[in-house]
Amino acid sequence: MLHIKSFTVNPFQENTYLIHDDHGTAALIDPGCHTPAERKELEDYVLTNGLKIVALLNTHCHIDHVLGNAWAKKRFGIPLWIHAKEIPVLKSVEVYAPNYGFQGFESTEADHFLEEGQEFKVGTEKLKILFVPGHAPGHVVFYHEASGQCIAGDTLFRGSIGRTDLPGGDHEVLLEKIKSQLFTLPAETVIYPGHGPETKIGFEKMYNPFVGERAVH
Repeated sequence: MLHIKSFTVNPFQENTYLIHDDHGTAALIDPGCHTPAERKELEDYVLTNGLKIVALLNTHCHIDHVLGNAWAKKRFGIPLWIHAKEIPVLKSVEVYAPNYGFQGFESTEADHFLEEGQEFKVGTEKLKILFVPGHAPGHVVFYHEASGQCIAGDTLFRGSIGRTDLPGGDHEVLLEKIKSQLFTLPAETVIYPGHGPETKIGFEKMYNPFVGERAVH
């Protein structure tokens, strides 16, 4: 069984996810934790539940999703996995971080690269890597088919979609990829987004104002 714990952190109200199997093998996804208090909350959860984090994954590399990357890599001794197309996105964060007030941002580099269709194992659980660019050029989604759960980053939100006005964004590509990669999943699939509450594929397929069947185009 795949267990998912979310932490809402930083001024962007980003959702950081910690996932683990029944045996305590875990992966950390999009650690936006920036303050000592945010990081301690995550640490305490790991220690209390006896988890062993073995990997750090980024759905994409915008600042709000990577503020805790360097800290997590060192604190838990884990490698960072991203899609290769996110290399320049990750690299650019150290340049613009001060403009957002993050003067002490510590950059880090990826250790391994995720590929579309890849099967990524977290202990006994398997995640399928879906490639859903548009919000970011190398954006990936982690789909756990066995439980019908999907950690979707900033692709699909409850009643919305990821913004596409940032460098590397493409509105039409995002719409097409949501329809071809996400809306082809079972209707009961739960979407855990990068911001805001969870939702389900069936609901968004029908009612999402950008890509839903009842959307006004």
